[in-house]
Amino acid sequence: MTAKRVLDLTGGLTLLLLLALPMAAVALATALTGGPHGTLRRRTMAGRDGRPFVILTFRTPGPLAALPLLLHVVRGQMSLVGPCPLTPGHRECTGEARRRLSVRPGLTGPWQVSGRSELPWEERELLDLHYVDHHWLGTDLAVLARTLPAVRRRRAARSA
Repeated sequence: MTAKRVLDLTGGLTLLLLLALPMAAVALATALTGGPHGTLRRRTMAGRDGRPFVILTFRTPGPLAALPLLLHVVRGQMSLVGPCPLTPGHRECTGEARRRLSVRPGLTGPWQVSGRSELPWEERELLDLHYVDHHWLGTDLAVLARTLPAVRRRRAARSA
């Protein structure tokens, strides 16, 4: 087992335990207000080596929607840090951009903590490809350390 996988398992399980009550509250609130579609949204994404897998997210807007993705980290389908997951038929999943499929997609990654939606698609793709070519445990720890402050900045910007 690699150090990255140990980090994913340890971090994923720890976060699942810490966030179990908030996840249950979001699931209950979504079930009560979500209508006939249920609490979880299912989408097929391209995993490592392009293998498709179904991700689960809450049917709520905002960062709480992504909490069920921690289950995919623990299962080994995703990583805490990696390139943004894409749909299997995404136009960028061909050619040189296919390198990104050599690693597991991540919950967070370099472009998510570097400006996220303010960045043009080409810069996001370059950041993901740079991560794929140069990732190591130190990079993952640095990205994880920058993730919570980046989420807080986005929330503050939205409420301002």
